[in-house]
Amino acid sequence: MTRFKVLVPDAHISDLDLERSVTGDQLDFVHFDEIDPATIPDEMWRSCDAILIWHRMKLTADVVAKLDRCRLVVRVGVGFDNVDSKACRERGIPVSNVPNYGTTEVADHALAMLLHLVRGLGTYENRLKADLVAGFLAENVPVVRRIRGTTFGAIGMGRIGTAVARRAAAFDMKVIYYDPFVSEGHELGLGIERVQSQEELLQRSEIVSVHVPLSAETRNLIGAVELASMQPGGILLNIARGGLVDVDAVYAALKSGHLAAAGLDVLPKEPPFPPPKLVEAWQSNADWLAGRLIVTPHAAFYSEAGYIDMRTFAAEILRDYLVTGRLRNNVNPGWDRSAA
Repeated sequence: MTRFKVLVPDAHISDLDLERSVTGDQLDFVHFDEIDPATIPDEMWRSCDAILIWHRMKLTADVVAKLDRCRLVVRVGVGFDNVDSKACRERGIPVSNVPNYGTTEVADHALAMLLHLVRGLGTYENRLKADLVAGFLAENVPVVRRIRGTTFGAIGMGRIGTAVARRAAAFDMKVIYYDPFVSEGHELGLGIERVQSQEELLQRSEIVSVHVPLSAETRNLIGAVELASMQPGGILLNIARGGLVDVDAVYAALKSGHLAAAGLDVLPKEPPFPPPKLVEAWQSNADWLAGRLIVTPHAAFYSEAGYIDMRTFAAEILRDYLVTGRLRNNVNPGWDRSAA
């Protein structure tokens, strides 16, 4: 029976018992808890049959060049911007991700952030903690507003964008979306209005939520120009990838008052240390920002059930390809036309 060595370079979990229970005896896992690829011996990179990579390490072209035996890279999660998929393609190595976990958790998180802001939950809680009598007051809270009838604009209408749109519609918001990568007619199946440009979406929407992968083309997709084109008093949500949004531009838009509020589960650098000025102002409870920004630690995906799904599905993808040759969820098509 053929045995395969799977390198797990950056898992911050204590064991891989779950993965072993899924894959059986044919896969041997070599587990590290590292961030820098240089801390892992070259022999490990050169001798592995597959890589199961989380999000804490970047699999760059110079590391891919060492993969003499590797037949598959699986990203334990949805986003794969930490893997040089082009370098893998050129070396004839397929890359797969795990798109079918945590969708509902992420969508719930987006709406939870929005509701936290527009219902003033953070401000009410802080007031009451400070003074149960004087703080027992509903008025004079930043952002609080009725969202029924407002226009919710989703940039990207994949799995998560669709799940978020459904939830926004359930709160009686008018949902529009922009996504040039889904075919025409998709909007008819969804029953949601499609707009033809991001500029139109930004101009029409009172709430904007971002749901696209991070790439060279989408980095800083939302910057100063885009924020300025939003309606005054708009709300921005980002539960996708930190690099999609220029947080310095968000700081300026919030400080000027043009942007009413923002909810960020992701940041350009994670953890955000040293903090950008937006996070610094939020962390220090700056008066002008109070109740207008919520930040969470890239946690939208997380629930115990979702975490188990993510690990289980990643292990299944490994097993299916190494043992039976069935490739699932490939994100770098053309790898099989490249010379190894």
